[in-house]
Amino acid sequence: MKGVGYTTINGEEKVWDEVDYVFPPQGDSSFVVMTNFIITEGQKIGKCPELPGTLDCSSDADCEGGRFKRTGHGHMTGVCVKANKTCEVLAWCPVEDDRNIPDPALLMSAENYTLFIKNSVTFPIFDISRSNLVEGLDSEYISKCLHDPKDAPLCPIFRLGDIVKLSGFNFETIAKVGGAIGIVIDWTCNLDVDVKHCRPTYSFHGLYGNAAETDKARASVGYNFRYAKHYLEDKVQKRTLLKVFGIRLDIIVKSLARKFDIIPTLTAIGSGVGIFGVATVVCDLVLLYLLPKRAYYKNMKFKSTDSHKQDPDSEACSTVTEK
Repeated sequence: MKGVGYTTINGEEKVWDEVDYVFPPQGDSSFVVMTNFIITEGQKIGKCPELPGTLDCSSDADCEGGRFKRTGHGHMTGVCVKANKTCEVLAWCPVEDDRNIPDPALLMSAENYTLFIKNSVTFPIFDISRSNLVEGLDSEYISKCLHDPKDAPLCPIFRLGDIVKLSGFNFETIAKVGGAIGIVIDWTCNLDVDVKHCRPTYSFHGLYGNAAETDKARASVGYNFRYAKHYLEDKVQKRTLLKVFGIRLDIIVKSLARKFDIIPTLTAIGSGVGIFGVATVVCDLVLLYLLPKRAYYKNMKFKSTDSHKQDPDSEACSTVTEK
């Protein structure tokens, strides 16, 4: 991934590069590009009130000490904070407030980030290996090209906004709440022709998390996860918590190569000839023994003749021949 993002939060300017917005940073066949986030700075272990609506209370009796609620942020201490009317918890304080997602997304500049995919495929039966950096893609071309299904179908550099558009998503929507896109690299090769014609094709598919769907009753849309950066301040362990909304990209490779071989061809022809022979036998059995008019078919198939010897005392013999 390449690209730089810029945000201003509470008057603080910050620049985000690929080290900050790609998870995992080392790159893989599946990774996430951050497009939006909720940041909670300066958290430390302590006691603080829960968010309104999470653990509401009117007295200490409503906050059972030692209990943990799945939607809460920590263990209840048994104290009801009268000012907030919420239970006090032992947790990373202050607790995260993720009820309001930034809209528009903070990193809308991600639309212009670029993705460089290097892929190779091997067909060991044919002793052939191919890379998506095929003939004609030199360094000069790669430094200038951007993938386009019609004008530059072999360019391995993809603009993130184009990937989202080709997958059927709306970038503003997916940037706000996240989503997942599959990039399919298809190697379907006919090795009877020159190997240089074995080239990849790229396609893009939305996988899940499209918030523009008409079904608004879904329990969860988008794609997000939490990520923390820990540090020490005055010998006290603290952390900066980020709830990351992003685009999950799954690189999916499928391949198929074929080449003419005389031995399988002859085997198939021989099998076909053998099937014709079996068919003749089956047809004879059905016609002669199963059908109502089997006597008629038998009479048409076989010819009966009588042969007599010259000796008048000898018995007559009957001969049946197939017509």
